[in-house]
Amino acid sequence: MTKADIVNEISKSTGIEKTVVLETIEKFMETVKDSLSKGENVYLRGFGSFIVKQRAQKTARNISKETTIIIPAHNIPAFKPAKVFMNEVK
Repeated sequence: MTKADIVNEISKSTGIEKTVVLETIEKFMETVKDSLSKGENVYLRGFGSFIVKQRAQKTARNISKETTIIIPAHNIPAFKPAKVFMNEVK
């Protein structure tokens, strides 16, 4: 399912114009990205959490050049589904 499909479904079920729904979804995603970039997690009860995970520094190897490089510690965004959500998917 794409963003356009989601917009169509919400518009069809609520009767709200597609442009308004699209703007709302875009603003939601922007707010989540801004919060995660500040290091703040986003909790949506019954759905899940958008969290920032920290990856530790690690050593990697380039097999073709036979060299070793160090990948520095960094943060990555992640999604952790709620138990209710997981049970519905199962």
